[in-house]
Amino acid sequence: MKKKLFIYFHKLREQLWFRPLLFCLLSVGAALFAHQADGTKLDTLVLNIKTESIKGLLDTISSSMLVISIFAVASMLSAFASASNTATPRSFKIVVTDDMSQNALSVFIGSFIFSIVATVALDNGFYGKSGLFILFLFTLSLLVLVILTFLRWVNGISRLGRLEHTISQVESVTAKSLSKHIKHPFLNALPITNSLSDGQSVLSNSVGYVQHVDMSALQALAKEKGLKIQLNCLPGDFIHENFAITSFSNIEDLDLDEITKKMNDAILVGDTRWFDEDSRFGFIALTEIASKALSPGINDPGTAIQIIGSHERLFFLWNESSENDQKNEILYDCLTVPKISMADFFDDAFRPISRDGSGNIEVMLRLQKVFKSIETINHEEIKKLAIQYSKEAYKRAELSMKFKPDLDVLKKECLF
Repeated sequence: MKKKLFIYFHKLREQLWFRPLLFCLLSVGAALFAHQADGTKLDTLVLNIKTESIKGLLDTISSSMLVISIFAVASMLSAFASASNTATPRSFKIVVTDDMSQNALSVFIGSFIFSIVATVALDNGFYGKSGLFILFLFTLSLLVLVILTFLRWVNGISRLGRLEHTISQVESVTAKSLSKHIKHPFLNALPITNSLSDGQSVLSNSVGYVQHVDMSALQALAKEKGLKIQLNCLPGDFIHENFAITSFSNIEDLDLDEITKKMNDAILVGDTRWFDEDSRFGFIALTEIASKALSPGINDPGTAIQIIGSHERLFFLWNESSENDQKNEILYDCLTVPKISMADFFDDAFRPISRDGSGNIEVMLRLQKVFKSIETINHEEIKKLAIQYSKEAYKRAELSMKFKPDLDVLKKECLF
């Protein structure tokens, strides 16, 4: 339950309105909190602050913050549209959750609400001597925060939505997700060794992408009922109502309806994939950007080459894992989990680029150099697949390139 609440809170936190709402509530609380200083010992210590001076500051904030907030929203929408058009629609979710933009919008709208509430309270004589002094300090602090936030935001909004910045954001999110997968490839459970093909299957009650699997809930159910549960889907998999999401050893006198409900409740299904727990989705989003750049209408091989570099950095996370040689901690010993094939990662990262860039010598050379690079990683599967995909990429180039000297140059960079 705690894990599910955390997931829902995380989804809520990604909404564009969430942080501004929190800052608005904080602003209203601050404006009203200043009144609590009245009638205390502070009355003999603080300076007399004229109401007119505070009201002048509040009028300045209220008249400017609404305009700036509207300008901020318009700039953000323009950046979001740019990210979707120049990169890939899948990157929109990352761009829209940009902390800098959300924090700036929160400060601007919150400042406007603070000024309105404080002005109404001032006009009705809500504050005494100490309350006016505290409100004056709050207003000055808020004004400084607004100025600093605006300067930082102006510097950052110039990059928001630009293709290079979007690529960097997608790569960063992918690296976090992939690092978690490399560290815990079986979600802290056991790998599938003997498939429960003859066991009882539980069918999905939803159609969509698996977004999250509550391993704790499945482990608790397995302990309670004395089951060994085999998970048949992972975050990122598309499932349907005839898909067996889990299998378990068939035991008599079990309430199958109860088990089916609990297992379906433990697997969160939605319309879209999540970057956080889906280690392959980031590769797909990056490759989509490269494929779009290689389309005849755009013809931007430089972006594809940049994406290939991102893939190279991501694959070298396995090299760091091999050097650290950390053993996976088994927390869910009643659950077995399928393995994500390394070939799937190679397909997501390299197959579309080698297909769409097969006629471009610069792109194919960079691709072969990456295969040479990642072949040095201390990982047997990666070594084998690097050679295999090097051959496949060259065969695609043979079909697309008509200039033999280019093919000769490319062949020298191949792994075979």
